[in-house]
Amino acid sequence: METLLTWLIAGSVLGFFLVRYWREHKRKEEQARERAEHGPMFSEGPKAQHPRILSDACIGCGACVSVCPEGDVLALIDGKATIVNGHKCIGHGLCAEECPVGAITMVMAKPSSGADMPIISPEYETSVSNLFIAGELGGLALIKNAVNQGRDCVDVIAQRLRSSPHAPTDNAVWDVIIVGAGPAGISASLRAAEHGLRTLTLERESVGGTVSKYPRQKLVMTSPVEFPLHGRFNKTSLSKEDLLAFWQKIMARTDLNIQTAEGVNSVQKLSDGLFRVRTTEEEHLSRAVVLAIGCAGTPRKLGVKGEELPHVLYRLIEADHYSGKNILVVGGGDSAVEAAMGLAHQAGNRVTLSYRKGEFSRLKDRNSKRIVEHIASGKLEVLFNSIPIEFREGSVLIEVGGEMRELTNDFVWIFAGGTSPSDFLKSAGIAFGGDSPHAAGDTKSRSIA
Repeated sequence: METLLTWLIAGSVLGFFLVRYWREHKRKEEQARERAEHGPMFSEGPKAQHPRILSDACIGCGACVSVCPEGDVLALIDGKATIVNGHKCIGHGLCAEECPVGAITMVMAKPSSGADMPIISPEYETSVSNLFIAGELGGLALIKNAVNQGRDCVDVIAQRLRSSPHAPTDNAVWDVIIVGAGPAGISASLRAAEHGLRTLTLERESVGGTVSKYPRQKLVMTSPVEFPLHGRFNKTSLSKEDLLAFWQKIMARTDLNIQTAEGVNSVQKLSDGLFRVRTTEEEHLSRAVVLAIGCAGTPRKLGVKGEELPHVLYRLIEADHYSGKNILVVGGGDSAVEAAMGLAHQAGNRVTLSYRKGEFSRLKDRNSKRIVEHIASGKLEVLFNSIPIEFREGSVLIEVGGEMRELTNDFVWIFAGGTSPSDFLKSAGIAFGGDSPHAAGDTKSRSIA
């Protein structure tokens, strides 16, 4: 009798936890289904590198779901990994690395999925032979991806140069010109030095590119990466300052030919196969070109009255330079949210974040959690469904849910994206997703003149 009672108690306890687990599993699955239905409202899906899941091979372990730094890109539905928020994926690739059965591979979106995206091959070559794109301009936002692409582009170029039967002897012709000295450009420059190529790197501002303009102490890497001439860099979190110092250390040991403060105006392929690169200073000839210029371009303006006033800004370099101010931040992306939170931490600041939609939809998971904490603690105020109407000296006129408000104001930061360099790319002959059904093609058979 006692044995039976013991088994009944044990069975009841086990049953309780099984039912609890089953209910929690069903709740999460239902939430995942809702997210999968909700996702297409914000986007047609991934625009660049993203996971492809082989459902027949997937064992439903959930490792890919838990490892994703962006939060709810993936979820388990009916025991299988499923993309539920494809628009949030920025190509980390950790899901593929973590999958124990190899059911996930990283693939690029079809060119037709992004009419405003340049067509590039698996080797990151554009529709113009020997003209490559590396980094976020090709659709990937991570520093790790930019470093890998810059390295891989130069590997392809070096291989072609070695097999080319018509190598020019003119010293005025570079083997490769790299446009941009951000993560992709630095990686490409280091790899070119490793291959012994005659290389010129052109940067319109300073070494570091977009990274040098991040707010102080912003974390810029989330996983290890392989740097040319250095090896594997194993830090999984890194500040802007640490990364820039690391690059300077590597470059100090390498004779890189980087010319800063020299912006590129045009890239043109000539009839003899060489490229003519026109800058603000002179012209250069090269056998191959790598574009690593980023996609931010010129900051996009709102067209609001008073936007030309000197206190209306588009880039926040150091948040701690501002204290005791009334500040308005406009935008709903990661840049806007990070700037607002950074400014809210400074003593005496009163920060308001204005977003035209009713909720945030494309934030990184860590920013989604932090902004909720900031709102709950009263560190900053968020005005959803709001649009700035006029910027004035000392105030901002803003429409919130159809009602007009006037906010006391000292500074405004606008984060509305940037005007992409599409005109520059199209003038170089690069095809875009909406231009042609033909992709860049198989680059392995191509050669360099």
